[in-house]
Amino acid sequence: MYRIGIDLGGINIACGLVDNDGNLVCKRSVPTFAEGNDGAAVAAGMVNAALNIIGENGLEESDISVIGIGIPGAVDRDRGFVIRTANVPLDGFDLAAFFAERTSVPIRLDNDANCAALGEAVAGAAKGVKNCITVTLGTGVGGGIIIDGKIYSGFNFAGGEMGHMVTHLGGRLCGCGRRGCFETYASATAIINDTREAMRQHPESKISELVGGDPDKVNGKTVFDAAEMGDETAKQVVENYIVELGDGIVNYVNIFQPEVILLGGGIANQGEKLLVPLRQYVGTYSYGAGLIPATKILKAALGNDAGIIGAAML
Repeated sequence: MYRIGIDLGGINIACGLVDNDGNLVCKRSVPTFAEGNDGAAVAAGMVNAALNIIGENGLEESDISVIGIGIPGAVDRDRGFVIRTANVPLDGFDLAAFFAERTSVPIRLDNDANCAALGEAVAGAAKGVKNCITVTLGTGVGGGIIIDGKIYSGFNFAGGEMGHMVTHLGGRLCGCGRRGCFETYASATAIINDTREAMRQHPESKISELVGGDPDKVNGKTVFDAAEMGDETAKQVVENYIVELGDGIVNYVNIFQPEVILLGGGIANQGEKLLVPLRQYVGTYSYGAGLIPATKILKAALGNDAGIIGAAML
């Protein structure tokens, strides 16, 4: 038997065939065509993607135990019902009923970040770990919580909003409407904005040199590259970022004491340049540091495949 995992995005539908051990056998990506279409059109795209990958591999629907779908938003996973989505027109859509009319394979739904966290726990950097947290450093800060091998999302399926704890009372305005949320200081967007501000205040820095004086060319990697070149301004931006990220990670450790915390997203691609000082900071300031076993902090391993694998393993 096999499983199918679907990672629904605003631009593409990523669909994969996964075995029962969480190994990705093959994957395909098709356009979502969300703009200008209704929920039925997007849902039909997912059904077609699943049925096509079954046929392409010489399988029958009876060879598939489940179709799991990661949705970018809030879902009622018990009913297979989409509550609210971002960038796709599926608000209030009964996805389970739609699939049931078109395939005999049962479906399971969850939030896409939760699926990615589950994928890492089943087949990625946290394989074999019962309690872990994945934190994704992208446009915002997302992620998922795995407790005793299962996704934790609260009684209302809305838990695990990793970026929306306040770390600075009255701080930067967040997209959620509050001020001082963790993601306004620790996301890729945050470090890009901080880099641009440092570049404005210190035009002589190597940050400006790397982007030809154009702040629009700054990305999440720029300041790390400048710091590695010995630029003091860049070093200070990176050090400040480590503190901001570290404070949030310390909070997660103190509340959950997971075996592993994984970092994903573009910023995590800095690897040990980011992780070594982060581990030191978290190891210093976590509750019980030096007295109890410490949470490991690692880079997520599966990249964009995590959501497909996690969805399949729902």
